[in-house]
Amino acid sequence: MQRAVAGTLSTRQLAVLAAGVIGLLAWSYVGAYDHGVWLLEVFPVLLALPLLALTRARFAFTALVYYLIVVHACVLMLGGHYTYARVPLGFWMQDWFGLVRNDYDRIGHLAQGFVPAMIARELLLRCTPLRPGGWLFTLVTAVCLAISALYELIEWGAAVALGQGADEFLATQGDPFDTQADMAMAWIGAMLAQVLLARWQDRQLVRLL
Repeated sequence: MQRAVAGTLSTRQLAVLAAGVIGLLAWSYVGAYDHGVWLLEVFPVLLALPLLALTRARFAFTALVYYLIVVHACVLMLGGHYTYARVPLGFWMQDWFGLVRNDYDRIGHLAQGFVPAMIARELLLRCTPLRPGGWLFTLVTAVCLAISALYELIEWGAAVALGQGADEFLATQGDPFDTQADMAMAWIGAMLAQVLLARWQDRQLVRLL
């Protein structure tokens, strides 16, 4: 068995994670509420799996980043299976906190800032002269906001192209400020990730490099 390089995961560990994600991907497709919406929601997972496999030999991320990517994939696949406005967890949150809508999509957009923040931070630390500090924090946050804005533009394009058929993908649930709220959640997620996980990531980077 190939051992993991300190700070990252072994090939076997990654294979187990990939198999789990592929299994969940199959589950999310079978019985999905709307297979067209499913494809739109899980497309980042379909893109990330082969990309991570192809780049593993040249650029292995820290274990922390790989685990976060799996968590984010689970969020996307759950949303793809039910559609974001119908995920049971969102209804439970609605009952527990007295919310006016199913807010599962807010979790998705929080993750959209949280996980890319750690990916961007690692790439900037390993591929540029940037070091931990204010400029790194600012640039990582800006990258995540750019990703969030791009995603909202994609949603807008889907709305124009599909008309009423885009309602399940957009999951606005009648909220006129849904776009702004989604971007705010990504912004919060990006900052939270850096505050909570930066030192953990730095320790793994020291062992990896």
